[in-house]
Amino acid sequence: MEREPAKLLILYATQTGNALDAAERIGREAERRGCAASVRSIDDFDASSLPHEDTVIFVVSTTGQGDTPDSMKSFWKYLLQRNIAKNWLEGVHYAVFGLGDSGYQKYNFVAKKLDRRISDLGATAVVERGLGDDQHPSGYEGALDPWMSSMWNMLYQINPKFFPNGPDFVISDTKLINQPKFQITYHEIDKVDLQSSSAPGLDHVQMQTGRARSMSPGKVSHIKNIPDCFLKMIKNQPLCRAGCGKDVRHFEFEFVSTIIEYGVGDVLEVLPGQDPAAVDAFIQCCNLNPESLITVHPIGMESRHCDTEGNDYKVPIKLKTFVELTMDIASASPRRYFFEVMSYFATAEHEKERLQYFASPEGRDDLYQYNQKERRNVLEVLEDFPSVQMPFEWLVQLVPPLKTRAFSISSSPSAHPNQVHLTVNVVSWTTPFKRKRTGLCSTWLAGLDPQDGVYIPAWFRKGSLPPPPPSIPLVLIGPGTGCAPFRGFVEERAIQDMSGSAAPIMLFFGCRNQENDFLYKDFWLSHAQNGGPLSVARGGGFYVAFSRDQPQKVYVQHKMREQSQRVWNFLVEGASIYVAGSSTKMPSDVMSALEEIISKEAGVSRETAVLQLRRLEKDGRYHVEACESTGTLQIDGKRIFVQDTAFVRLSRQLQLWKSKLAEFQGQIDYRQRRCFLLNLNLVYKSIQGEFFVFECFQKLGVVVKPIEKPRVVLKFIWMQKVIGIALNQVIPGHGTIPLSPYYFWPKEDAWEQLRLLLEGKPWISRKQLHALLNQATDIIELWQDTGSNQ
Repeated sequence: MEREPAKLLILYATQTGNALDAAERIGREAERRGCAASVRSIDDFDASSLPHEDTVIFVVSTTGQGDTPDSMKSFWKYLLQRNIAKNWLEGVHYAVFGLGDSGYQKYNFVAKKLDRRISDLGATAVVERGLGDDQHPSGYEGALDPWMSSMWNMLYQINPKFFPNGPDFVISDTKLINQPKFQITYHEIDKVDLQSSSAPGLDHVQMQTGRARSMSPGKVSHIKNIPDCFLKMIKNQPLCRAGCGKDVRHFEFEFVSTIIEYGVGDVLEVLPGQDPAAVDAFIQCCNLNPESLITVHPIGMESRHCDTEGNDYKVPIKLKTFVELTMDIASASPRRYFFEVMSYFATAEHEKERLQYFASPEGRDDLYQYNQKERRNVLEVLEDFPSVQMPFEWLVQLVPPLKTRAFSISSSPSAHPNQVHLTVNVVSWTTPFKRKRTGLCSTWLAGLDPQDGVYIPAWFRKGSLPPPPPSIPLVLIGPGTGCAPFRGFVEERAIQDMSGSAAPIMLFFGCRNQENDFLYKDFWLSHAQNGGPLSVARGGGFYVAFSRDQPQKVYVQHKMREQSQRVWNFLVEGASIYVAGSSTKMPSDVMSALEEIISKEAGVSRETAVLQLRRLEKDGRYHVEACESTGTLQIDGKRIFVQDTAFVRLSRQLQLWKSKLAEFQGQIDYRQRRCFLLNLNLVYKSIQGEFFVFECFQKLGVVVKPIEKPRVVLKFIWMQKVIGIALNQVIPGHGTIPLSPYYFWPKEDAWEQLRLLLEGKPWISRKQLHALLNQATDIIELWQDTGSNQ
């Protein structure tokens, strides 16, 4: 009997849904090559059966400070059992792809430790683990594509049955395009539906939410279909002075359904509402009937999508309600596969060609400029390609799922029974092309009027800041909205004081200005007086760093150094340290300050201080809950120091900088985690600080690795004693990537060739085009003056 074709098992562990997206992408690409694949959440898989699998692909995300996703905790605990033999997985082939953010200290920590553990248990790696980075312009897909290509080739070498026609054979997309993974069933209106649609108040909202979420393709395993509870806002209070440029809100909610027991340091996940006008525009754009009654279920009813909390997926729901509660149509940017599928349904030839280009490897960078960089949402993309009419089945499958948003709880349940409080920064920003963007959930919450009585679906989960026992002294460091969980800590400690003497708290808070954004000023000061947990009389302390109220910037780490002896005394007395905030740099600065304090006060070396901090972390006495900053350029001796900045900002006065830098023949020392050295003769900045050009009179020119936003540059390289011009994109952590295969040498028609190329880039504005062409003019003139004679 002929053996069945080999089948891939793809297990994913996700917190927000990105790992599910990546796992389904891997499964889809495997099926395109004729290989059957099963995609399952890791908490749906029995870990004890792992030795019986032939080939397993793990797709795992890292959350917080190196934490495993909730859905992976049981699986990981099983793998760590001491009684498992070292050859337990002998004969099993595996591959690991991780999703993380290189802005965090423990970048892709879960993928790394899973890879190591699976290997230690005797399994054989098919390919070196892949690490996707949120900082990459293309997100995790920037690493996923080359990783998959290598994996297909290696799998074919291991077992040709995976790909009967070879790893490069791809099934016709037109065949796959007729096979969406979800089926939409339309129902006639009946008495049951009429009764359910007219159900009153909270019961109606709860029923509709449960039905819609149970049918959503983008369900995240740790989030139940039915919310833990529903909340109603009772307070919406701005915490910053109006007009100061920041908007931070204090929200208070009360339970209107089940009261959930939570603790300080826990996290509240909120399902945001969507703009009704955007939902109506989406439905109209897609020619859908908002009143249609539908059920949505995967073809084949794969277990990972089946409802485990009832049979809500069998009960019809209005199409408009399903869109509102499950499909993120006006906030999230679509994936590249969305553009590929769109191309098959485009009837206008020029739209079809553009979509096919975006979906191709050659168009990746242009797609990034159009889509991710501008944060275009699904509705905007569909409106840009009006000839596309995608079936609703494909829209359900491909539109990013509406995800819950997580916030640190800023209240104590002991101080506020039947309530939960949040401290939320209302997010807004401007894209490179001057489009105004806002955060979906924070803007929605800020726009709610407590008088309206809107029911808010909510889920509770444990955070990364465990509640401390009352007897443990605390050192809390929370600048900005990082103070949110510590408001709950202080409230809890004040309640504990009423029934006994609780240990004191030292709190270090930071903001820009005392008058503008001193969050919870009255609250902190009240607890720092009259014997409160922050009062000096009780052994505590409250210290504030106002970074912009004096010429020299002052941050929380500076205040910590000022209180060096007190911090050390707290540690000696067994204090736990908690750090929370949104700055990438802050946690490392705080740790550096603590190292300095321990070294100074204990009279030990810096290395010993580092070891002591590691011991605190292992003992559960050091906790971090953290999530870019501008930099400076300094010239010192024969080195150029670029500190914490994405791009070198230099004077446009070309000759001035030429004379200043020519003598250095030196280095750029990039003082960040992504360090490397660059020899150069001249650094040149172009018009209005928008674009940056590095002239490297070497065989190859390299641009300083940036860390923040990408930029478009004209890259001038020295080859065979002639300066060449190429259009490039500076990509964070990856140097430059060409957007064009063409190089334009300084000849009569170079400028015209470049102009034609730039005009063909849809994401380059007229103003930017002129800026780039002016750069070309300057460099060609420089070449005529100097380069042609060398």
